[in-house]
Amino acid sequence: MFCVIYRSSKQEQTYLYVENRDDFSRVPPELMARFGKPVLSMLFPLNGSKKLVAADIDKVKQDLKEQGYYLQLPPPIENLMAIHLNSAKK
Repeated sequence: MFCVIYRSSKQEQTYLYVENRDDFSRVPPELMARFGKPVLSMLFPLNGSKKLVAADIDKVKQDLKEQGYYLQLPPPIENLMAIHLNSAKK
């Protein structure tokens, strides 16, 4: 099983995984509007031969089966001030 990964043209580090190339029929229109024009990033095998950097393959496969897409969002921005204050308390 393969999936097709697209990057967002509107939001950095945001990726949309779908089962078939250029098939966004199961992706909600609201999500597509926020995602922007999908830019093909890669085809990826979901057979476990390779690992995804920022997503769990089992979760990707489950979401593709159940909802028809998987959305990978960027990691949260670190609050450096909070980290500094917490380390100063120790």
